[in-house]
Amino acid sequence: MVKPTLIIMGLWGVGGGMVIYLAGLQGVPPSLYEAADIDGAGKFRKFWNVTVPMTSHVIFFNLIMGIIGSFQVFTQAYVMSNGGPNYASLFYVLYLYQNAFQFFKMGYASALAWILFLIILVFTLLQFKFFGKKVYYEYDD
Repeated sequence: MVKPTLIIMGLWGVGGGMVIYLAGLQGVPPSLYEAADIDGAGKFRKFWNVTVPMTSHVIFFNLIMGIIGSFQVFTQAYVMSNGGPNYASLFYVLYLYQNAFQFFKMGYASALAWILFLIILVFTLLQFKFFGKKVYYEYDD
């Protein structure tokens, strides 16, 4: 029951991403929706052809922050179970913490931290490679 409990507890943090989505939605010009209405677009077409492209930078930001955050799960597992029972909630960062501050293996913990950094860097660069060109940024030239 540890993992479902941590998932339910993690849903508490969804609000921060929703605030960012809301701010992105408020940045979509209403004139684009009016133009889509004039062209005869339905609700789905307005969402897919106006809302998604105009908020793609927000979606991309939340995607990157979500993947980085998923690799850094620590507090919930530490507070609720400290890695147990039977290591069911022993996440990478919790393992790193235990090696550094419980077992005092600072060199090993430092190596774990560098590996975590490299994994996050690779995932972030892959996201920029595959999704970075599809993000629309409105420039004032």
